[in-house]
Amino acid sequence: MNREREEIPSEAYPPAASPKPSRSGAARLLRDILETLLISAVLFLGINAVTARIRVDGFSMEPSMHSGEFVIVNKLAYKFAPVQRFDVIVFMFPRNPDQEYIKRVIGLPGDEVVIANKQVRVNGEVLHEPYILQPPAYSGSWVVPEDSLFVLGDNRNNSSDSHNWGAVPMDYVIGKAVLIYWPPSEWGLVEHAGARGANP
Repeated sequence: MNREREEIPSEAYPPAASPKPSRSGAARLLRDILETLLISAVLFLGINAVTARIRVDGFSMEPSMHSGEFVIVNKLAYKFAPVQRFDVIVFMFPRNPDQEYIKRVIGLPGDEVVIANKQVRVNGEVLHEPYILQPPAYSGSWVVPEDSLFVLGDNRNNSSDSHNWGAVPMDYVIGKAVLIYWPPSEWGLVEHAGARGANP
């Protein structure tokens, strides 16, 4: 007995259409992007609130720092502790506050600073300064006013600093230089040399 063969259709079922992204999925993506941008902005503002980044311009801090290096500055350093002698600080230039300078603190409020015979004396004591390029070839004496600092560049004979234009008002201080971060070959902490003190 012949049976009719059942014919099986050869065509495959058409592929299911990929679902279109729902509106809720697009809204979630947009929300994630906005949250990421908001977090980035908060972090950026927070970092800028506590630190600053400056570029060393010139040779006044040789050999401790070189022109073109980038330095991170701790803007909160002196909110919790006083400025120390030998700190390297960044401040607004008293004669033009739009400019930022970086120098080393030598005299604190009330100190008498005397430079003579290629030595720096503070309150009669000769400072031990292995970080300078050359001893100062100039001379003079200053009494540091209250709420002010006497600053010098480590490159004593090629630096515009307090021996030229006087003390820096304390409220002009931006912060304490803490880290050289560029170029990578010069990466490292800024040496403040505070532990050395003065020679007896």
